[in-house]
Amino acid sequence: MHSVPRYMPLLLGFSMAVAACSPAAATVIATRSYSYFPIKGKTADQLDQQLSINGPTASGSSARHPGATKIRFGGDATYVQAGGRCRVSSAKVTVHTQIILPRWTDRKGASKQLSIIWDALASDIKRHEERHAEIARNQARVMEKQILALPPQRSCERMQELVTDVSTRGIDEHDRLQARFDRIEAVNFQSRMMRLLNDRIKISGGAR
Repeated sequence: MHSVPRYMPLLLGFSMAVAACSPAAATVIATRSYSYFPIKGKTADQLDQQLSINGPTASGSSARHPGATKIRFGGDATYVQAGGRCRVSSAKVTVHTQIILPRWTDRKGASKQLSIIWDALASDIKRHEERHAEIARNQARVMEKQILALPPQRSCERMQELVTDVSTRGIDEHDRLQARFDRIEAVNFQSRMMRLLNDRIKISGGAR
């Protein structure tokens, strides 16, 4: 069993409003929610099969995954028109992440060894998906700063075009960072799981 890439639909649309002259301001609004899918079984093979059957799918693929993070970007910006030039007055970038995780419903009566294995795997899946959410929040802050740093333009229509360009490039960079994270995680999976298992066995005093 292993952790795999998140499902990530990306929507980003900036609306335009012309505001009175005021200092540039920015607000990243990040929200996060959790949902769970059931996993049953009393053996490692059964749990593995359940993850393959019940896990969430990725966009454009029928493959099932042990966990997933759905990410949705949005935002708006306001502009100031003065002296024949238009500048960004404020920018708000929003990012909502929904983390989907497995929940083992047949734990009662399972062996201690299987419980240790599951706890190690489940904690790694959760950490992996929460890191995807963190990457999205960080990229939202980067996009916000880039929008506020745009130089004044001859019209607010042109300024909105630049804001859209920054947003599009920011989403592309976000995709690249997420894909890079998944590649690194895949390479390190075996060593990471062995370390987690050893730590949990030590804490529990040895599996029986």
